[in-house]
Amino acid sequence: MNSMERINKFRDDRNWRQFHNEKDLAISISLEASELLEIYQWKNSEEGNKDIEHLKEELADVLIYSYMLADNLNFDIDKIIEEKLIKNDEKYPVEKSKNSNKKYDELD
Repeated sequence: MNSMERINKFRDDRNWRQFHNEKDLAISISLEASELLEIYQWKNSEEGNKDIEHLKEELADVLIYSYMLADNLNFDIDKIIEEKLIKNDEKYPVEKSKNSNKKYDELD
């Protein structure tokens, strides 16, 4: 059973599909991402990185809700990631963006 099938089984066993519309899933992604950020609040990266189990749990929550939203919208996750990487490659050509943290519209 792949990840999406396991997520859907967990949801369906509890009859939660009725609560998982696209709007609420998008909200849940944002809320879980905020909980991930909270691990680092008032700490540097090294300090936040020490809470490995909490980091894994919050990142998993973000990913689970993201998978669920993609599934609701019939998006192929690998395909949309590949499409986005192609766009990013065009926006951030290596010769202009290497060793730079500038946004694509600020590159020379």
